[in-house]
Amino acid sequence: MKLHTLILACLLCPSAYAVEAPQLPADMKINRLQVLGTHNSYGQGLDPQMEKLFEEKAPDFSSFIEKMPPAARALFQEEHPNSMSASELLKYSHPSLETQLNLGVRSLEIDINPDPKGGIYANPVGYKLLREQGITDLLPFNAAGLDQPGFKVLHIPDIDFRSNCPTLHLCLQQIRGWSDAHAGHVPLFILIEAKNQDLPILPGATHTVPFTPALFDDLDQELLSVMGRERIITPDDLRGNYPTLNAAVRADNWPALASARGKVLFLLMTANGPSGAAGYLSGHPSLKGRAAFLRAEPGEDHAAFLLMDNALVRGKQIRQYVEQGYLVRTRSDIETFEAKTNDMRRAHAAFASGAQIVSTDFEQPGNAYKTDYVIKLPGGDAARVRPDPAPSLK
Repeated sequence: MKLHTLILACLLCPSAYAVEAPQLPADMKINRLQVLGTHNSYGQGLDPQMEKLFEEKAPDFSSFIEKMPPAARALFQEEHPNSMSASELLKYSHPSLETQLNLGVRSLEIDINPDPKGGIYANPVGYKLLREQGITDLLPFNAAGLDQPGFKVLHIPDIDFRSNCPTLHLCLQQIRGWSDAHAGHVPLFILIEAKNQDLPILPGATHTVPFTPALFDDLDQELLSVMGRERIITPDDLRGNYPTLNAAVRADNWPALASARGKVLFLLMTANGPSGAAGYLSGHPSLKGRAAFLRAEPGEDHAAFLLMDNALVRGKQIRQYVEQGYLVRTRSDIETFEAKTNDMRRAHAAFASGAQIVSTDFEQPGNAYKTDYVIKLPGGDAARVRPDPAPSLK
Protein backbone atom coordinates (compact mmCIF):
# COMPACT_ATOMS: atom_id res chain seq x y z
CA MET A 1 0.00 0.00 0.00
CA LYS A 2 1.38 3.42 -0.93
CA LEU A 3 2.19 5.77 1.94
CA HIS A 4 -0.41 8.43 1.08
CA THR A 5 -3.11 5.74 0.72
CA LEU A 6 -2.23 4.25 4.10
CA ILE A 7 -2.29 7.68 5.76
CA LEU A 8 -5.70 8.45 4.25
CA ALA A 9 -7.06 5.09 5.35
CA CYS A 10 -5.85 5.62 8.90
CA LEU A 11 -7.40 9.09 9.04
CA LEU A 12 -10.73 7.81 7.80
CA CYS A 13 -10.81 4.71 10.00
CA PRO A 14 -8.18 4.82 12.75
CA SER A 15 -9.70 1.96 14.76
CA ALA A 16 -9.66 -0.50 11.85
CA TYR A 17 -5.93 -1.16 11.86
CA ALA A 18 -4.75 -3.60 14.51
CA VAL A 19 -1.61 -3.14 16.58
CA GLU A 20 1.18 -5.60 15.75
CA ALA A 21 1.46 -6.68 19.40
CA PRO A 22 5.15 -5.89 20.02
CA GLN A 23 4.59 -6.55 23.73
CA LEU A 24 4.42 -10.32 23.24
CA PRO A 25 7.36 -12.11 24.91
CA ALA A 26 10.18 -12.67 22.44
CA ASP A 27 10.95 -16.10 23.86
CA MET A 28 7.41 -17.47 23.75
CA LYS A 29 6.84 -20.37 21.37
CA ILE A 30 4.66 -19.54 18.38
CA ASN A 31 2.13 -22.21 19.32
CA ARG A 32 1.28 -19.99 22.30
CA LEU A 33 -0.13 -17.37 19.93
CA GLN A 34 -3.77 -16.85 19.07
CA VAL A 35 -4.68 -14.99 15.88
CA LEU A 36 -7.75 -14.14 13.84
CA GLY A 37 -8.06 -15.78 10.44
CA THR A 38 -10.47 -15.61 7.54
CA HIS A 39 -12.14 -18.47 5.68
CA ASN A 40 -11.84 -18.58 1.87
CA SER A 41 -9.99 -15.32 2.19
CA TYR A 42 -9.76 -14.65 -1.56
CA GLY A 43 -13.55 -14.75 -2.12
CA GLN A 44 -15.34 -11.76 -3.65
CA GLY A 45 -18.79 -13.30 -3.23
CA LEU A 46 -21.44 -14.41 -5.69
CA ASP A 47 -23.17 -12.17 -8.17
CA PRO A 48 -26.88 -11.97 -7.16
CA GLN A 49 -27.88 -13.60 -10.47
CA MET A 50 -25.34 -16.36 -9.89
CA GLU A 51 -26.69 -16.83 -6.38
CA LYS A 52 -30.18 -17.31 -7.80
CA LEU A 53 -28.93 -19.81 -10.38
CA PHE A 54 -27.09 -21.78 -7.70
CA GLU A 55 -30.22 -21.91 -5.57
CA GLU A 56 -32.20 -23.25 -8.54
CA LYS A 57 -29.66 -25.89 -9.59
CA ALA A 58 -28.22 -27.03 -6.24
CA PRO A 59 -28.77 -30.73 -5.59
CA ASP A 60 -30.38 -32.21 -2.51
CA PHE A 61 -27.37 -32.18 -0.21
CA SER A 62 -29.23 -34.16 2.47
CA SER A 63 -29.45 -37.24 0.23
CA PHE A 64 -25.76 -36.87 -0.61
CA ILE A 65 -24.88 -36.76 3.10
CA GLU A 66 -27.00 -39.80 3.90
CA LYS A 67 -25.00 -41.86 1.39
CA MET A 68 -21.75 -41.16 3.19
CA PRO A 69 -20.12 -43.86 5.36
CA PRO A 70 -21.16 -43.36 9.01
CA ALA A 71 -17.83 -41.94 10.20
CA ALA A 72 -17.54 -39.54 7.25
CA ARG A 73 -21.15 -38.48 7.70
CA ALA A 74 -20.64 -37.76 11.41
CA LEU A 75 -17.56 -35.64 10.69
CA PHE A 76 -19.33 -33.77 7.89
CA GLN A 77 -22.29 -32.99 10.13
CA GLU A 78 -19.96 -31.82 12.90
CA GLU A 79 -18.10 -29.48 10.55
CA HIS A 80 -21.33 -28.32 8.84
CA PRO A 81 -23.80 -28.18 11.72
CA ASN A 82 -26.35 -25.65 10.47
CA SER A 83 -29.29 -26.03 8.15
CA MET A 84 -28.91 -23.28 5.53
CA SER A 85 -30.17 -22.80 1.99
CA ALA A 86 -27.68 -23.39 -0.81
CA SER A 87 -27.15 -19.70 -1.50
CA GLU A 88 -26.83 -18.83 2.20
CA LEU A 89 -23.80 -21.12 2.44
CA LEU A 90 -21.94 -18.62 0.26
CA LYS A 91 -23.37 -15.33 1.55
CA TYR A 92 -20.06 -13.71 2.43
CA SER A 93 -17.22 -11.86 0.75
CA HIS A 94 -13.82 -10.50 1.66
CA PRO A 95 -11.79 -7.43 0.72
CA SER A 96 -8.28 -7.79 -0.67
CA LEU A 97 -5.72 -9.86 1.20
CA GLU A 98 -3.78 -6.67 1.93
CA THR A 99 -6.86 -5.05 3.50
CA GLN A 100 -7.49 -8.10 5.66
CA LEU A 101 -3.91 -8.11 6.89
CA ASN A 102 -4.18 -4.40 7.65
CA LEU A 103 -7.32 -5.14 9.67
CA GLY A 104 -5.32 -7.48 11.90
CA VAL A 105 -6.01 -10.82 10.22
CA ARG A 106 -2.96 -13.07 10.56
CA SER A 107 -4.28 -16.25 8.98
CA LEU A 108 -5.55 -16.52 5.42
CA GLU A 109 -7.18 -19.47 3.65
CA ILE A 110 -6.60 -20.09 -0.05
CA ASP A 111 -8.27 -22.82 -2.13
CA ILE A 112 -6.16 -24.08 -5.01
CA ASN A 113 -7.19 -26.00 -8.12
CA PRO A 114 -4.56 -27.54 -10.42
CA ASP A 115 -4.60 -26.31 -14.01
CA PRO A 116 -1.43 -27.77 -15.57
CA LYS A 117 -2.19 -26.61 -19.13
CA GLY A 118 -4.09 -23.41 -18.33
CA GLY A 119 -7.54 -22.24 -19.28
CA ILE A 120 -9.73 -24.70 -17.36
CA TYR A 121 -11.31 -21.97 -15.22
CA ALA A 122 -11.06 -19.03 -17.62
CA ASN A 123 -14.70 -19.14 -18.77
CA PRO A 124 -16.98 -20.18 -15.89
CA VAL A 125 -20.08 -22.05 -17.01
CA GLY A 126 -22.29 -20.12 -14.57
CA TYR A 127 -21.60 -16.77 -16.21
CA LYS A 128 -21.82 -18.37 -19.66
CA LEU A 129 -25.34 -19.67 -18.93
CA LEU A 130 -26.46 -16.33 -17.51
CA ARG A 131 -25.16 -14.44 -20.53
CA GLU A 132 -27.04 -16.87 -22.78
CA GLN A 133 -30.18 -15.79 -20.90
CA GLY A 134 -29.45 -12.19 -21.89
CA ILE A 135 -28.04 -11.06 -18.54
CA THR A 136 -25.25 -8.56 -19.11
CA ASP A 137 -24.86 -6.66 -15.83
CA LEU A 138 -22.89 -9.36 -13.98
CA LEU A 139 -20.33 -8.43 -11.33
CA PRO A 140 -16.73 -8.32 -12.61
CA PHE A 141 -14.81 -11.57 -12.90
CA ASN A 142 -11.03 -11.21 -12.59
CA ALA A 143 -9.54 -13.66 -15.10
CA ALA A 144 -5.91 -12.49 -14.74
CA GLY A 145 -3.58 -15.43 -15.31
CA LEU A 146 -6.34 -18.01 -15.77
CA ASP A 147 -5.23 -18.81 -19.30
CA GLN A 148 -1.76 -19.78 -18.05
CA PRO A 149 -0.67 -23.06 -16.38
CA GLY A 150 -0.63 -23.03 -12.59
CA PHE A 151 -2.80 -23.29 -9.50
CA LYS A 152 -6.04 -21.34 -9.72
CA VAL A 153 -7.78 -19.86 -6.68
CA LEU A 154 -11.54 -20.33 -6.47
CA HIS A 155 -14.08 -22.07 -4.28
CA ILE A 156 -16.52 -23.95 -6.54
CA PRO A 157 -15.84 -24.21 -10.28
CA ASP A 158 -18.49 -22.54 -12.46
CA ILE A 159 -20.36 -21.19 -9.40
CA ASP A 160 -18.23 -19.51 -6.72
CA PHE A 161 -15.26 -18.36 -8.78
CA ARG A 162 -14.86 -14.60 -8.19
CA SER A 163 -11.46 -14.15 -6.56
CA ASN A 164 -9.39 -11.19 -5.40
CA CYS A 165 -6.31 -13.14 -6.57
CA PRO A 166 -7.25 -15.72 -9.23
CA THR A 167 -3.91 -17.56 -9.13
CA LEU A 168 -1.87 -18.88 -6.24
CA HIS A 169 1.15 -17.02 -7.58
CA LEU A 170 -0.70 -13.71 -7.38
CA CYS A 171 -2.01 -14.45 -3.87
CA LEU A 172 1.49 -15.30 -2.67
CA GLN A 173 2.91 -12.17 -4.26
CA GLN A 174 0.35 -10.06 -2.41
CA ILE A 175 1.16 -11.77 0.89
CA ARG A 176 4.89 -11.36 0.28
CA GLY A 177 4.42 -7.71 -0.62
CA TRP A 178 2.53 -7.00 2.59
CA SER A 179 5.09 -8.94 4.62
CA ASP A 180 7.97 -6.99 3.08
CA ALA A 181 6.23 -3.73 4.00
CA HIS A 182 5.54 -4.82 7.60
CA ALA A 183 8.82 -6.16 8.90
CA GLY A 184 8.53 -7.82 12.28
CA HIS A 185 4.93 -9.00 11.95
CA VAL A 186 3.94 -12.07 13.90
CA PRO A 187 4.10 -15.18 11.72
CA LEU A 188 1.30 -15.56 9.20
CA PHE A 189 -0.57 -18.84 9.16
CA ILE A 190 -1.57 -19.51 5.54
CA LEU A 191 -4.05 -22.34 5.08
CA ILE A 192 -4.11 -23.93 1.64
CA GLU A 193 -6.92 -26.27 0.65
CA ALA A 194 -6.08 -28.62 -2.20
CA LYS A 195 -9.37 -29.02 -4.07
CA ASN A 196 -9.90 -32.24 -6.01
CA GLN A 197 -13.59 -32.94 -6.49
CA ASP A 198 -15.96 -32.15 -9.34
CA LEU A 199 -19.30 -30.58 -8.45
CA PRO A 200 -21.33 -31.04 -11.65
CA ILE A 201 -24.32 -28.90 -10.73
CA LEU A 202 -24.59 -27.00 -14.01
CA PRO A 203 -24.85 -28.45 -17.54
CA GLY A 204 -21.44 -28.63 -19.18
CA ALA A 205 -19.73 -28.36 -15.79
CA THR A 206 -15.95 -27.94 -15.58
CA HIS A 207 -13.93 -31.08 -14.86
CA THR A 208 -11.21 -30.61 -12.26
CA VAL A 209 -7.71 -32.12 -12.30
CA PRO A 210 -6.80 -34.49 -9.43
CA PHE A 211 -3.69 -33.77 -7.41
CA THR A 212 -0.70 -36.07 -7.85
CA PRO A 213 2.61 -36.26 -5.98
CA ALA A 214 4.17 -34.38 -8.91
CA LEU A 215 1.58 -31.59 -8.63
CA PHE A 216 2.26 -31.38 -4.90
CA ASP A 217 5.94 -31.02 -5.78
CA ASP A 218 4.93 -28.12 -8.04
CA LEU A 219 2.96 -26.61 -5.17
CA ASP A 220 5.97 -26.70 -2.85
CA GLN A 221 8.14 -25.13 -5.53
CA GLU A 222 5.61 -22.32 -5.96
CA LEU A 223 5.54 -21.63 -2.23
CA LEU A 224 9.32 -21.62 -1.98
CA SER A 225 9.95 -19.57 -5.11
CA VAL A 226 7.62 -16.72 -4.18
CA MET A 227 8.07 -16.54 -0.42
CA GLY A 228 11.70 -17.67 -0.20
CA ARG A 229 12.85 -20.60 1.92
CA GLU A 230 14.22 -18.25 4.56
CA ARG A 231 10.74 -16.78 5.12
CA ILE A 232 8.95 -20.12 5.62
CA ILE A 233 8.75 -22.14 8.83
CA THR A 234 8.67 -25.69 7.49
CA PRO A 235 8.09 -29.11 9.07
CA ASP A 236 11.86 -29.68 8.92
CA ASP A 237 12.39 -26.57 11.05
CA LEU A 238 10.03 -27.89 13.70
CA ARG A 239 11.27 -31.49 13.57
CA GLY A 240 14.91 -30.66 14.19
CA ASN A 241 16.64 -33.79 15.48
CA TYR A 242 13.45 -35.55 16.59
CA PRO A 243 12.60 -38.81 14.81
CA THR A 244 9.14 -37.64 13.73
CA LEU A 245 7.30 -34.37 13.40
CA ASN A 246 4.82 -35.51 16.01
CA ALA A 247 7.63 -36.17 18.48
CA ALA A 248 8.87 -32.61 17.98
CA VAL A 249 5.36 -31.28 18.56
CA ARG A 250 4.94 -33.22 21.77
CA ALA A 251 8.35 -31.92 22.89
CA ASP A 252 7.22 -28.32 22.21
CA ASN A 253 10.01 -27.73 19.71
CA TRP A 254 8.18 -24.88 17.96
CA PRO A 255 10.38 -21.83 17.24
CA ALA A 256 10.30 -18.79 19.48
CA LEU A 257 8.43 -15.69 18.38
CA ALA A 258 11.64 -13.65 18.08
CA SER A 259 12.94 -15.92 15.32
CA ALA A 260 9.52 -16.33 13.68
CA ARG A 261 8.59 -12.69 13.14
CA GLY A 262 8.31 -11.79 9.47
CA LYS A 263 7.81 -15.43 8.46
CA VAL A 264 4.92 -17.64 7.34
CA LEU A 265 3.70 -21.18 7.94
CA PHE A 266 1.77 -23.03 5.25
CA LEU A 267 -0.92 -25.38 6.54
CA LEU A 268 -2.25 -27.77 3.90
CA MET A 269 -5.72 -29.31 3.89
CA THR A 270 -6.37 -32.19 1.51
CA ALA A 271 -8.78 -35.03 1.01
CA ASN A 272 -7.66 -38.52 1.97
CA GLY A 273 -6.32 -40.96 -0.59
CA PRO A 274 -3.65 -40.87 -3.31
CA SER A 275 -4.77 -37.48 -4.66
CA GLY A 276 -4.78 -35.98 -1.18
CA ALA A 277 -2.88 -36.56 2.05
CA ALA A 278 -1.17 -39.72 0.82
CA GLY A 279 0.03 -37.89 -2.26
CA TYR A 280 1.64 -35.13 -0.22
CA LEU A 281 3.26 -37.64 2.13
CA SER A 282 4.48 -39.90 -0.69
CA GLY A 283 8.27 -39.98 -0.50
CA HIS A 284 8.21 -37.51 2.39
CA PRO A 285 7.67 -39.45 5.64
CA SER A 286 6.88 -37.15 8.52
CA LEU A 287 6.80 -34.36 5.87
CA LYS A 288 10.57 -34.37 5.41
CA GLY A 289 11.49 -31.87 2.74
CA ARG A 290 7.96 -30.52 2.37
CA ALA A 291 7.13 -26.82 2.51
CA ALA A 292 3.78 -27.14 4.29
CA PHE A 293 2.36 -28.78 7.36
CA LEU A 294 -0.47 -31.21 6.59
CA ARG A 295 -3.78 -31.62 8.35
CA ALA A 296 -3.51 -34.76 10.45
CA GLU A 297 -5.04 -36.75 13.23
CA PRO A 298 -3.38 -36.58 16.68
CA GLY A 299 -0.59 -39.10 17.07
CA GLU A 300 0.23 -39.59 13.39
CA ASP A 301 3.93 -39.26 12.61
CA HIS A 302 3.34 -36.09 10.59
CA ALA A 303 0.80 -34.60 13.00
CA ALA A 304 1.39 -30.97 13.96
CA PHE A 305 -1.67 -29.22 12.50
CA LEU A 306 -5.25 -30.20 13.39
CA LEU A 307 -8.55 -28.93 12.04
CA MET A 308 -11.39 -28.82 14.57
CA ASP A 309 -13.87 -26.33 13.21
CA ASN A 310 -16.73 -26.85 15.66
CA ALA A 311 -15.57 -25.44 18.98
CA LEU A 312 -19.04 -25.84 20.48
CA VAL A 313 -18.56 -29.60 20.15
CA ARG A 314 -14.78 -29.91 20.39
CA GLY A 315 -13.84 -27.23 22.90
CA LYS A 316 -12.38 -29.60 25.49
CA GLN A 317 -10.48 -31.61 22.89
CA ILE A 318 -9.05 -28.45 21.34
CA ARG A 319 -7.80 -27.33 24.74
CA GLN A 320 -6.21 -30.73 25.35
CA TYR A 321 -4.50 -30.79 21.98
CA VAL A 322 -3.11 -27.26 22.08
CA GLU A 323 -1.72 -28.03 25.53
CA GLN A 324 -0.01 -31.09 23.99
CA GLY A 325 1.70 -28.82 21.46
CA TYR A 326 -0.52 -29.12 18.39
CA LEU A 327 -1.53 -26.19 16.19
CA VAL A 328 -5.34 -26.06 15.83
CA ARG A 329 -7.65 -24.13 13.52
CA THR A 330 -11.28 -23.65 14.54
CA ARG A 331 -14.05 -21.33 13.31
CA SER A 332 -16.09 -18.59 14.94
CA ASP A 333 -18.88 -18.98 12.39
CA ILE A 334 -19.85 -21.72 9.97
CA GLU A 335 -21.77 -21.22 6.72
CA THR A 336 -23.03 -17.75 7.68
CA PHE A 337 -25.49 -19.04 10.31
CA GLU A 338 -23.96 -17.02 13.13
CA ALA A 339 -24.01 -13.82 11.10
CA LYS A 340 -27.62 -14.42 10.10
CA THR A 341 -28.72 -14.97 13.71
CA ASN A 342 -26.17 -12.60 15.28
CA ASP A 343 -25.07 -15.45 17.52
CA MET A 344 -21.67 -15.10 19.24
CA ARG A 345 -21.69 -18.40 21.12
CA ARG A 346 -19.45 -20.24 18.65
CA ALA A 347 -17.02 -17.31 18.55
CA HIS A 348 -16.76 -17.19 22.33
CA ALA A 349 -16.19 -20.96 22.45
CA ALA A 350 -13.57 -20.74 19.70
CA PHE A 351 -11.48 -18.07 21.40
CA ALA A 352 -11.86 -19.68 24.83
CA SER A 353 -10.70 -23.05 23.49
CA GLY A 354 -7.17 -21.73 23.02
CA ALA A 355 -7.06 -22.71 19.34
CA GLN A 356 -4.24 -20.77 17.76
CA ILE A 357 -6.27 -19.86 14.66
CA VAL A 358 -9.90 -18.72 14.84
CA SER A 359 -11.30 -18.16 11.35
CA THR A 360 -14.30 -16.06 10.35
CA ASP A 361 -16.14 -14.96 7.23
CA PHE A 362 -17.01 -11.66 8.90
CA GLU A 363 -13.87 -9.74 9.85
CA GLN A 364 -15.44 -6.35 9.18
CA PRO A 365 -18.92 -4.82 9.62
CA GLY A 366 -21.56 -4.98 6.91
CA ASN A 367 -22.89 -8.45 6.14
CA ALA A 368 -25.66 -9.49 3.77
CA TYR A 369 -28.06 -10.11 6.68
CA LYS A 370 -27.60 -6.55 8.00
CA THR A 371 -26.84 -7.77 11.53
CA ASP A 372 -24.13 -6.40 13.84
CA TYR A 373 -22.14 -9.64 13.65
CA VAL A 374 -18.39 -9.03 13.27
CA ILE A 375 -15.42 -10.91 14.72
CA LYS A 376 -12.25 -9.36 16.10
CA LEU A 377 -9.48 -10.87 18.17
CA PRO A 378 -10.23 -10.06 21.84
CA GLY A 379 -8.05 -7.17 22.95
CA GLY A 380 -7.85 -5.60 19.52
CA ASP A 381 -4.26 -6.54 18.69
CA ALA A 382 -3.11 -8.60 15.73
CA ALA A 383 -2.14 -11.47 18.05
CA ARG A 384 -2.31 -12.39 21.70
CA VAL A 385 -1.14 -15.13 24.02
CA ARG A 386 -3.74 -17.87 23.75
CA PRO A 387 -5.91 -17.82 26.84
CA ASP A 388 -5.78 -20.12 29.84
CA PRO A 389 -8.55 -22.71 29.84
CA ALA A 390 -12.03 -21.43 30.61
CA PRO A 391 -13.57 -23.18 33.66
CA SER A 392 -15.84 -25.22 31.36
CA LEU A 393 -12.85 -26.49 29.39
CA LYS A 394 -10.56 -27.57 32.22
